[in-house]
Amino acid sequence: MKQFCLLLTGLFFTAALVGQNAAADSAFVRDNFDKREVMIPMRDGIQLFTAIYTPKDRSKKYPVLMKRTPYSCSPYGTGSYPNTFQNMNLARAGYIFVFQDVRGKYMSEGDFVDIRPYNPATAKKPKASGKVPVDEASDTYDTVDWLLKNASGNNGNVGVYGISYPGFYATMAVLAGHPAIKAVSPQAPVTDWFVGDDFHHNGALMLMDAFSFYSGFGKPRPQPTTQSSDGFSDWKTPDNYDFYLRAGALRNYAEKFGMKGIPFWNDLMEHPDYDDWWKARNPRPHLKNIQPAVLTVGGLFDAEDCWGAWNTYKSIENQNVASHSNRVVMGPWVHGGWARTTGERLGNVTFGSKTSDIYQNEIEPKFFEYYLKGIGKMDLPDAYVFETGSNRWTTYSSWPPANTEPVKYFFQGKDALSSQMTAADAPIQSVTYVSDPARPVAYTEDIHLDRTKEYMCDDQRFAARRPDVLVYQTAPLSTPVTVTGPVVADLWVSLDDDGLAAPNVALDVDLVVKIIDVFPDTLQGVENGVPLGGYQMLVRGEIFRGRYRNSFEKPEGFERGDPTRVRFEVPDIAHTFLPGHKMMIQVQSSWFPLADRNPQQFINIYEAKDADFIPLKVTIHQDASMPSGIVLPTLKK
Repeated sequence: MKQFCLLLTGLFFTAALVGQNAAADSAFVRDNFDKREVMIPMRDGIQLFTAIYTPKDRSKKYPVLMKRTPYSCSPYGTGSYPNTFQNMNLARAGYIFVFQDVRGKYMSEGDFVDIRPYNPATAKKPKASGKVPVDEASDTYDTVDWLLKNASGNNGNVGVYGISYPGFYATMAVLAGHPAIKAVSPQAPVTDWFVGDDFHHNGALMLMDAFSFYSGFGKPRPQPTTQSSDGFSDWKTPDNYDFYLRAGALRNYAEKFGMKGIPFWNDLMEHPDYDDWWKARNPRPHLKNIQPAVLTVGGLFDAEDCWGAWNTYKSIENQNVASHSNRVVMGPWVHGGWARTTGERLGNVTFGSKTSDIYQNEIEPKFFEYYLKGIGKMDLPDAYVFETGSNRWTTYSSWPPANTEPVKYFFQGKDALSSQMTAADAPIQSVTYVSDPARPVAYTEDIHLDRTKEYMCDDQRFAARRPDVLVYQTAPLSTPVTVTGPVVADLWVSLDDDGLAAPNVALDVDLVVKIIDVFPDTLQGVENGVPLGGYQMLVRGEIFRGRYRNSFEKPEGFERGDPTRVRFEVPDIAHTFLPGHKMMIQVQSSWFPLADRNPQQFINIYEAKDADFIPLKVTIHQDASMPSGIVLPTLKK
């Protein structure tokens, strides 16, 4: 009882402290900034609603720090102030904060286009008016140009930042080409919605996020408004697994749930493969010869845009001169966790400190202060990455780190994982499981409606007990193994449908690979009611739609019984498997309802009927001639 009372007192104290800090932040913003709302004209005559917060202290000049967003730059009205800015350290350091509703959203004029493609033609000298090409980069350019002339007290330097979708607009600022844009921070930036971010992973539709997000966000806006649109809410069950299973094939969503009226949902249905429509929405090929300093930020446990953060940084690194200022920060954070949480824990896993503090206090302020004010010394490393497992911040001069070597861990027998390849004269081995779309593998064991953030490091013991999940693990480790960089799944697969598929139709399969840290059975402690002894912590999981094994542009089916190699990259990790722990790999063919179900016939999934979903026998080969396994970038000792 005494311990309980102390805990309760601590919780009350923490809540009171948070409330006091929030009140202090709100008072600081209102007391120290003047607010102005303007409509800024773009080169084609469209005007964008913009809120400008200028420090009341006019004794010096300040850089502009801007965020462009499709999520509203509320609160609206010159007498209404936000309770806080994203990083109050920057607010207290002195900046002119600018927030803008992007074209076609909330109070801005024009038509909204999702992940509007970059148009290189807009990089030409802007014209005063008329029918000229526009994109998000040109809107950024025109906004910055207007601000320099009309935002009093600016020092001529502009920084741009944003998390998630605003992170995409930050990437567009990198491409804007305005000489006043000196520093840009794309944070969890939307980057490629087919290959790795948000609504597709390797061609598989991330069903829960796509449906829940676009059922509200995707509704057309007939005229400027300060109001958002509500998303779908008629669930009729508290269980998302039950809801999405009963919903059936994707084609049912148009009439059943009103998605027919959502333009971008229709686009998803009409572009099943990585065609020119998708390619146009990928900014990475354009990130060349850029001028602003860039700080890309992301979370190792970001369920939405972890891939985008890593690959925005890599694209800039690989396509620009070595001397260009390009950095990446990755912490043990959920989506936007560096700005919205303390970063001390996620679900049942703790990280030993308030990891967001180092970013809020030391990294982000140093970046913008140096490049926008010329204050301080730029001594941030190229890669500032938190290493889970060991729970420590690490720094590298490049990412992936140069001092790693690819080590392949081979699947052996029914449950063994070893860095030693099966002997050439060993008996041929393989393991078969049945993947049944009527009983897909859940992504978490909990019952809930919204997709959880915690699944990114959830206990995987519930999945390991299913017969359609293969489990391979090492013996307890005698020395630590540190894995830093992109992981490669390398599988040999064959399929059999027992004649259930339509005549002359090839087969298809999804492959989910999970990298797991198995805690020692003797470990004491309980988190959220979950015993940590034997805990199977998900370090990274990824799904791959098998039809894209050779090309995202030109899918191919599988011939029955024909062993086929499927090799794909899993987003980067930074994790140390400690002595006494075991390394585990799980392989399965569904991850529901996180990702949509594959009918397992080589047909257009977006046009498939409920009757088209069939069970498959999936065989993973693991002998010397077909050595299935996982390639881990292992830090050299």
